[in-house]
Amino acid sequence: EKMTVKTQYLNQTMVSHFFLEGLMYTAEHPSLFLLLFLLIYSITVFGNLLILFTVSSDSHLRSPMYHFLGHLSFLDACLSTVTVPKVMAGLRTLDGKLISFQGCAVQLYCFHFLASTECFLYTVMAYDRYLAICQPLHYPVAMSKRVCSGLAASTWAVGAVHSAIHTSLTFHLLYCGPQHIAYFFCDIPPVLKLACADTTINELVMLVSIGVVAAGCLILIVTSYVFIVAAVLRIRTAEGRRRAFSTCSAHLTVVLLYYMPPVCIYLQPSSSGAGAGAPAVFYTIVTPMLNPFIYTLRNKEVKQALRRLVCRDSQESPAGSPLP
Repeated sequence: EKMTVKTQYLNQTMVSHFFLEGLMYTAEHPSLFLLLFLLIYSITVFGNLLILFTVSSDSHLRSPMYHFLGHLSFLDACLSTVTVPKVMAGLRTLDGKLISFQGCAVQLYCFHFLASTECFLYTVMAYDRYLAICQPLHYPVAMSKRVCSGLAASTWAVGAVHSAIHTSLTFHLLYCGPQHIAYFFCDIPPVLKLACADTTINELVMLVSIGVVAAGCLILIVTSYVFIVAAVLRIRTAEGRRRAFSTCSAHLTVVLLYYMPPVCIYLQPSSSGAGAGAPAVFYTIVTPMLNPFIYTLRNKEVKQALRRLVCRDSQESPAGSPLP
């Protein structure tokens, strides 16, 4: 009897791979969508790495705000890399839609690690703006280089732990088939649908954990901006108010773009399927591409730094020596 139970258990855990069904409507024109995603991915990686290089190399961008912006750019480039190449592989061949059990776990972990880290980073960036505008005299001490590095490192550490919990809970379940994931990457809701076990506890933990984290971060961000707006309105000069708002508008824009789509997915796990792909595409693929443009177009100092970078490169020869 014990051998029979053991054999049944082994048979139930024989799932070695999953099949990602991909995005709706892409199968009709795979070549067109392949080129589209290749273009988006190239712009995302190039744009974010350009911002990262600019922030790290320009001596005028040494404030904590730009230190956090460098982390955000790196996160966006990585977040896009976790999902988009696999989508493109699935558009090329059917084999590209296959993903191993271990690969699925890695993709899910990396995605939630990067996404949750980005969530915490947005909160830290809002706190940085609050200190800079509402407590400018205490800002150099409250946001010293050591504190700034510690806050950035904390976002990565908490994101890693948060993702490890969800990945462990998800892949400790039995998966004995079916193997088709009705989604374009391995995410918690669609993967849980394939489990050969009761997923009530998992869904509850997902809703509570992700809901508390997302709601908590959003509340802190909104609270920070309530104080920021009140402080800005007390500035007497129009130019002073404009400069204060300009430093916050880019961050507030990307926060709104980041938070809206996930609410549609994780607060309604039963709706996760091909239809949920649209909001997921927006915050996993489109938003990382838009962030460099938002910070470039809405931030005067970043635009000036990019101009200095371009002018410096144009004044050098291909060999690296100054032109006569």
